[in-house]
Amino acid sequence: MKLTNYLLKATLTGALAILLSPTYAFAQAQAPAVQQHDLTSKVRHELVMLPYFTIFDNLGYRVDGSTVTLLGKVTRPSLRQDAERVVKNIEGVDRVQNEIEVLPLSPFDSRIRWQEARAIYGFPTLNRYGMGTQPSIRIIVENGHVTLEGVVNNQADKNVAGIRANGVPGVFSVTNDLRVGS
Repeated sequence: MKLTNYLLKATLTGALAILLSPTYAFAQAQAPAVQQHDLTSKVRHELVMLPYFTIFDNLGYRVDGSTVTLLGKVTRPSLRQDAERVVKNIEGVDRVQNEIEVLPLSPFDSRIRWQEARAIYGFPTLNRYGMGTQPSIRIIVENGHVTLEGVVNNQADKNVAGIRANGVPGVFSVTNDLRVGS
């Protein structure tokens, strides 16, 4: 009787180990993907929480393992440094490559930035994109050339934003890189 109970327990334990081993291996394989997603969302959170991040700045990033590459264009050199500093302090980040470009200081570009903001966010169809702490349309002005970045709800809004941006006097060109999403 004792031998039978022992054999039964051993058989059940072995069968359980066989059944759980693929689950364990699957969980182990999923861990890096989950960690990558967590790291990506932490980086995004830290960047959008920067105090001087405005509609005239565009920050992007790429996460490769524990290395984060910062991308984009900003109007303040301090924002470039702040972005690197906050990302370096995230748990799981071992290395930060800062490829953020600081836009040249120019009263001409500053005037265009504000005129673009009024033309886009002041238009009734587009003013909803200016609400909230981080508006979804970014206006990047470099030497009189305007680039629109961000996300809008539909193709019509993207087209209207491009038309409004083209209507600002003194602008040399407009690149409409807005993405249509939800």
